[in-house]
Amino acid sequence: MRQLLEVIGFVALVQGIAGLVHEFTDLHWGLVQRLGFLDGYEVYASVALLVFSFALFAMAEAQKPR
Repeated sequence: MRQLLEVIGFVALVQGIAGLVHEFTDLHWGLVQRLGFLDGYEVYASVALLVFSFALFAMAEAQKPR
């Protein structure tokens, strides 16, 4: 379970960074800008992904290794 949380957290972290990089440098990569229902809210969605990834990393650290 711990590794799954870390993998999902890493993917969310990369997508959040990609969304912010896209907004501020106009490089076209990442998933956030490709979702049509997020038009106009890409920065907020990217920040939410970053916060979500940190929460997942904290949950992974709280798990006791077996």
